[in-house]
Amino acid sequence: MTLTFEVDPAVDRTLRDGVLSLWADVSNAGGAVGFVPPVTPDAIRPALLKHLVAMTEGGTRLLVGRDEDGQVAATAFFTFNGHPLMKHWVWLYTVMVHPRHQGRGYGRDLMAAVEHTARTAEGFEEIEAIRLTCRGGTGVDGFYAKSGYKEVGRVPDAIRVAPGDDRDDIVMLLPLK
Repeated sequence: MTLTFEVDPAVDRTLRDGVLSLWADVSNAGGAVGFVPPVTPDAIRPALLKHLVAMTEGGTRLLVGRDEDGQVAATAFFTFNGHPLMKHWVWLYTVMVHPRHQGRGYGRDLMAAVEHTARTAEGFEEIEAIRLTCRGGTGVDGFYAKSGYKEVGRVPDAIRVAPGDDRDDIVMLLPLK
């Protein structure tokens, strides 16, 4: 099976709870998505609320992937730049695939859907690149490189996962034009 992707889905309780559950499950499986395990959906709720508020304000867009049962299985949030000199690229945040779906190629599918959205969706006409950051030491930068992203910057030891466990903040870019 493959995931079914949707841009700007209707935000209801089912979607909200699905994203919270996904985010907690990814975090607790060791995913580098802003939290360190153990974490609960309630601890993540304020971060999701910020994304949802930004969506209502038009500065953020959500790409969600659902599995064959209709459950939220993957996400990526696009955030547009407010700075007038940087409106030609978007940030990509909270890129996740549920751990139960790991190893099925859904991560590649998600990144292909991200690129397709940025190239074709309404509101993205002026976008020339996607920029993201990732946590060093996880290997995810290699995954993004296989999806066409290039490392364009690195801040050593910028992310403190735990005392004595500092990681690089890696900036990656996918040119679209």
